[in-house]
Amino acid sequence: MTAPLDGVTVVDLSSGIAGGYCTRLLADGGAHVIKVEGPEGDPLRTWSASGAHVDAVAGGPLFSFLAGGKHSVVVDPAAADDLAFVDGLLAGADAVIWSPGSALTGLAALDPRQLHTRHPHLVVTAITPFGLGGPWSDRAATEFTLQAWSGGVLGIGRGEQHRAPAHVGGQVGDWVAGAYSAAFTLAARAGGGGQLVDLSMLEAQILGLTYYPVSYFEMLGRPWRTERKPTVPGVAQAADGLVALGCGTAQQWWDLCSMSGHQEWIDEATTLTITEQANLHADELFEWLRGESVDDVRDLASAFRIPNAPVGNGANVASMDHFQERGSFTRNPRDGFLQPTHPYRLHGVELRAPAAAPRLGEHTAIHRAASSQSPAGDVAPNPLPFAGLRVLDMTTFWAGPSCTHILAMLGAEVIHLESTPRPDGTRLIAGIPVSEPQWWEQSPIFSGLNTDKKSLTLDFQTEAGRELLNRLIPTCDVIVENFTPRVIDQLGLSFEHARQLRDDIVMVRMPGFGLDGPWRDNPAFAYIIEDAAGLSWLTGYPDRTPYEPYSVGDPNAGIHALTALLLALEHRRRTGEGVLVEAAMVDAALNIAAEQVIEYSAHGALLQRAGNRGPAAAPQNIYQARGIDEFGRDDTWVAVAVATDEQWVALREALGSPDWAMDTQLETAAGRRAHQDLLDEHLAAWCRTRSADEIVETLWPAGVPVAKVLQPHRQTEIPQLAHRGFFEEVEHPVNPTAPHSTMPVRLSTGPGRVHRMPAPLLGEHNREILRELGLTDSEIAELKADGVIGTEPAMGGRRKAAR
Repeated sequence: MTAPLDGVTVVDLSSGIAGGYCTRLLADGGAHVIKVEGPEGDPLRTWSASGAHVDAVAGGPLFSFLAGGKHSVVVDPAAADDLAFVDGLLAGADAVIWSPGSALTGLAALDPRQLHTRHPHLVVTAITPFGLGGPWSDRAATEFTLQAWSGGVLGIGRGEQHRAPAHVGGQVGDWVAGAYSAAFTLAARAGGGGQLVDLSMLEAQILGLTYYPVSYFEMLGRPWRTERKPTVPGVAQAADGLVALGCGTAQQWWDLCSMSGHQEWIDEATTLTITEQANLHADELFEWLRGESVDDVRDLASAFRIPNAPVGNGANVASMDHFQERGSFTRNPRDGFLQPTHPYRLHGVELRAPAAAPRLGEHTAIHRAASSQSPAGDVAPNPLPFAGLRVLDMTTFWAGPSCTHILAMLGAEVIHLESTPRPDGTRLIAGIPVSEPQWWEQSPIFSGLNTDKKSLTLDFQTEAGRELLNRLIPTCDVIVENFTPRVIDQLGLSFEHARQLRDDIVMVRMPGFGLDGPWRDNPAFAYIIEDAAGLSWLTGYPDRTPYEPYSVGDPNAGIHALTALLLALEHRRRTGEGVLVEAAMVDAALNIAAEQVIEYSAHGALLQRAGNRGPAAAPQNIYQARGIDEFGRDDTWVAVAVATDEQWVALREALGSPDWAMDTQLETAAGRRAHQDLLDEHLAAWCRTRSADEIVETLWPAGVPVAKVLQPHRQTEIPQLAHRGFFEEVEHPVNPTAPHSTMPVRLSTGPGRVHRMPAPLLGEHNREILRELGLTDSEIAELKADGVIGTEPAMGGRRKAAR
């Protein structure tokens, strides 16, 4: 058996986490990755988030994890022969992953647009902060300042109003950008022919850290959140440690009230949101939790089916019973530290086993001696690479629909399956009063996630519904579902059952915690996944419990599931075999939180949250600016991050070379890190007397990474996004025309417009799809009369039409 990408060659011209993780995912899929480095090597080789000393030639633990199984060749960017050698590698490759920031990729001959022109057969994926063109394309940025520009720092109301907003720790934006890059590289290959894939890390963060805030604001006339409040309960202090609890639905809030002995808090008639109700009773809830053990709280919550998890970090996550039973961690084959296993499982399909990372230049001689063989002749790429693919989308909320949404935007026929008793949960969370006509059609979140899809309602809890589902499945290439395993077991909709109906079906299952293990049937929302995997641990301030990111767990699961699906489709193309894909949300999260367990097992260093400081830059922080925000508050902020010595010189000169900044100890990263309190004191004072615009206009042209901490619904005011057409106006039969975000990439062959259809009305395509299955109009009418199909929610039970 061969891996899905066996025989595919990828040249890696990237540096850092995003490119490293992208090519790691491609290598795991079987691709032969040749990492091309300058004599100094990828800076990631010398990286350690804890500051531990590492071998620059062998590479430190994070490099060892990301570069496992790759080849390394060293070239001199000043040598013409070496550039000709690189050109030969590219001529024989199928794809190249490129990012700026090295002497090598700074050469005009290796600009990604030049590579695309010179080697039209290649998929060229460029990973840059803002995209290859546009007014911000050459501006300085770090993962931290991109979070600020994206709105992700304020996006979900994370934090507390009395202190600076807090970014999501762990350089999560770089990992998410890498995951998107891998998926879109495979998507471009699926279209055939060469393609330039222009990925914006800013746009990846918008999709990964904010929840369709522009569509929400434009459609409903109000922002999702107006102030920062900690999640309640969220991560809470129990008697013997931290425990995470969450309420994603009204029922879960009512159950939490009962579980804590406060049934009097239940008010089914209230107009308050779940969050607002929980905050009213936060003090009593936290007092109750402090008197209970973690195990008792989790046992109770599981019995009530309330999402819960232990709070993972680098020291404890690998020892948790669920991850041990599932084999979620393995030893690095070269260096022996613990690292996560693959972020998804393709049952019956080989993914590459962990392999040693290369020493700097280890394979140079081998590749210089080899002769490159160009891939097969050029094929005109399809601007809609998934045209002709039919997908049965049995998903709900955010994680599953975000996976199938990209398929729909790139041409697949995606049938979003709901039922009238149980419509997609995102239809129900917009805060639209049920007295409003067609209130269920007015959710900006549903609209943002489901353009270009069709809607079929089918109550497969009924015999007639199950019979129709069994007739529909053979017409589909792919099934994607994100129910808990328990629900699928009860329905009998297993992969084996689906395969009896269509032998080559690809079924993607996206449970929260996987198909086996002691947490298998636990309900899982994004924040619980973040808690368990360690993403919450690094977010917030050291003097209190962690803040939950409350965002990245879902879209991160969706983009990893898409990568797994594309690997499965490639396997089917080569073998004709169907594939079961297990894309557990928590496995994807463990991979983007990998650095914590790697640092702890390699160096004994437990990474800690540090507010807005971080290991990649010093100074790095969020500072208050002068000015009143749109809500009438003295609450305006900027993010500043100095990642290099050159940026430090630029900063102090932009400040006017004040005496405090001229201390020679501050000329090195180590010196600046040792004096962060001093730097924060002076920078905070300087920023407080200036507006956010003044600060950006002073520092950014000088080359200092800086950003306004943007309210997420103001993303349309970013000129770079306008230049790239990231938002498209979408008309809708019920809702006002509103801008909708698209994809974080621009493809050289298009499509020119991504949103071809608005999100569907509930059951809008019932007749069309059922007639394709051979049903007559009278049979369809009977199904509607019996409540098997419908176009209105039947909340509380199946609603039969009046006869």
